[in-house]
Amino acid sequence: MDGVTGRFRAAVVVLHGGAVNDVRPGRARQLAALRMEPVARALGAAVGEGVLVTRVRYRVRGWNGAQADPVPDTLGALDRLAERYGPVPTVLVGHSMGGRAALHAAGHPLVHAVVGLAPWWPPGEPVEQLAGRRIVALHGDRDHITSAGESAELIRRAQGVAVRADLALVRGGDHAMLRRYRVWQRTTTALVAHLVDPGTGPDPLPADLLPTSWNS
Repeated sequence: MDGVTGRFRAAVVVLHGGAVNDVRPGRARQLAALRMEPVARALGAAVGEGVLVTRVRYRVRGWNGAQADPVPDTLGALDRLAERYGPVPTVLVGHSMGGRAALHAAGHPLVHAVVGLAPWWPPGEPVEQLAGRRIVALHGDRDHITSAGESAELIRRAQGVAVRADLALVRGGDHAMLRRYRVWQRTTTALVAHLVDPGTGPDPLPADLLPTSWNS
């Protein structure tokens, strides 16, 4: 967020993935971070003027057990966002490990919604912090790295807590979001644009379907 000036009516914070355990310093050019560059660009084009799209740089590359370094990194970025721009409604968009960081950071006062892209949500993840928020998971049915079934189970538990909780399956989609990448990008940008400005058009996800199969 350094160097960004102006007033914003909303923000989108993009969180890239990482390793389960890796204490090497995080780098802007590591593969997981590079994977989210086109996603961030597409989101910037989709949400229009007045919405800040920014990314979090982690101090280290992995989750690292109880330390869970990406979580304080995300919360720190949200704190700085609040200090600079005030109580701007924020959508967290996280891929893989970034989806787990987004889930854990969802209780921050700025956060209105969480979008997990092929998220890493192992059994037992907390959901109480989702009260008053919306959460959506997009998961490929050919993902062999993270589990669509585990995402579905978390979404089921979140339905009793969150304002709304949804899971959409990308048919033929993989973990890296390279297979069916146009579907991933089109669905993600349409969803986030709606979350930022609900009045601009219909929700791109059908209501009350768990899971929804995304074929288009």
